[in-house]
Amino acid sequence: DNQITAHAIAKQAGIAEVRAQVLPQDKAAVVKELQQQGEIVGMVGDGINDAPALAQADVGLAIGTGTDVAIESADVVILQGSLLKVPEVIELSKATVINIKQNLIGAFFYNTFSIPVAAGLLYPLFGVLLNPMIAGAAMAMSSLTVVTNAKRLRWTKFGESK
Repeated sequence: DNQITAHAIAKQAGIAEVRAQVLPQDKAAVVKELQQQGEIVGMVGDGINDAPALAQADVGLAIGTGTDVAIESADVVILQGSLLKVPEVIELSKATVINIKQNLIGAFFYNTFSIPVAAGLLYPLFGVLLNPMIAGAAMAMSSLTVVTNAKRLRWTKFGESK
C-alpha cells in the first residue's frame, strides 16, 4: 500500500498503472471502476480492509496468513504467506482448466462410443451384446482415466517455459 514500495514493485513487474495508499472503503470502488472499463480484475489481499475488494474482484486471492474475513471473501486462498505464490496460483488454475477440458473431451468421446454399444447397437449387425460386467469395468476404467489425468496436476512445474 505504500506509494514508494508499490511503484518499485510495479516497475520490477512491468506494471504501468499504480494505485497506492487507497483507503479501505475505496479499494472496492477501484476494482469496480476497472471492471466497468472492461478489465478482468484479480485482487490480492490479507486484511479486513481488503475484504470488500476481494469480494468485488473477478478473482479474489487471499493470503492464508491474513484475517479470516479476507480469507472468507476471497475465491482462492494462498496458504503460504507469500505474494510470490500468486504466479504459481495463476499457472495452476490455467493447467486445471486445460485438464478439465481434456477430461470432458475424453468422457464425451468415450460415452459417444460406449453408450450405443452398451444399448445394443452392434447386436443387429454383428450379434454382439456387451456383458454388464464388462460395461461396469469399462465405466470404472473411464473414471480411473479421468482421475489419473487430474492427478497429473500434482507434477505441474511452475515458472518453466513451455
